[in-house]
Amino acid sequence: MDGALACDSLGMLSSAKPLPVHPASRLARIQQGMALGSLATAAAWAVWAWHGSPTVALVGAFALLFSYVGVLALEFVLMARVNRQDPTPAPTVWTVLCAWWQEVVVAPKVFSWRQPFRWRCLPDADVPATPGQQAVVLVHGFVCNRGLWLPWMRELRRLGRPYTSVNLEPVFGSIDDYTPWIDDAVRRAHALTGRPPLLVCHSMGGLAARAWLAATPGAGERVSGVVTIGTPHHGTWLAQFSHLTNGKQMRIGGPWLRALEVREAALPSPRPPFTCWYSNADSIVFPTSNATLPGADNRLVPGVPHVALAFHPRVMGESLAMLASADRSPAARTDS
Repeated sequence: MDGALACDSLGMLSSAKPLPVHPASRLARIQQGMALGSLATAAAWAVWAWHGSPTVALVGAFALLFSYVGVLALEFVLMARVNRQDPTPAPTVWTVLCAWWQEVVVAPKVFSWRQPFRWRCLPDADVPATPGQQAVVLVHGFVCNRGLWLPWMRELRRLGRPYTSVNLEPVFGSIDDYTPWIDDAVRRAHALTGRPPLLVCHSMGGLAARAWLAATPGAGERVSGVVTIGTPHHGTWLAQFSHLTNGKQMRIGGPWLRALEVREAALPSPRPPFTCWYSNADSIVFPTSNATLPGADNRLVPGVPHVALAFHPRVMGESLAMLASADRSPAARTDS
């Protein structure tokens, strides 16, 4: 279980208008319908086919419930082929199979349980102020909500570390539309501690953070750094098949990414330090090197798939260690 179910909470004001904190999640409703619909369809098939052949009934129900396994397999095959041209060392066939199995296990936990049914857990409103510490702002990615971060939230609470989170809406809108949500979460995180927070972003969330930094005057001074996990900084091969607004914006060499780079180059001050976690077994963001940034602290985690990368012990451990190091820095003592 991922913690006690909690009620909605009300948020603080952003610079432009009041933003409610997690009042609803359209994605959760969509994924609830998909999860319950799959169960209902599989059950209906099993009941209908049982009298003819119990074996056919069970095999059909199993196929309906686990069809995503085949989709994941196709993604890994495509990833392996495209990554042949990438300078990052390619994983072995065994490594790819292990990564595929990791994703088979973790995907239903995230997309059929945490995000649809547990996204209200461990709400930001229950996080106490901790002056002098550094907070974390958790920014999810494409087809996700704050429920993705429940393992992080549990660990942050265990450590007594404050955090805020977002539900990026509209779900399939422009990445630029997510700027107010990130801005509000950064303001709330700063209010908890009096210090610039650390942004931790998964997948598309890293692009949303970059868009916020490029669009918001002085944003770079309001955060201590940005950690991205499997973010398609230079786009991803799969995006060429998307017809959704934010999906198309992640196309390699696409107009949105080019425009973002132009806006970043025009900023009067350098961006805050970036740490980019990436993997050579990421079946969503590939080619592999597209999840890195020039000048960033790019950290390769071999053999770990896209969703599981967000919860990898090294990724979580070293990212959280950055917070402890920041607390001991002279700047932290000055701020507090």
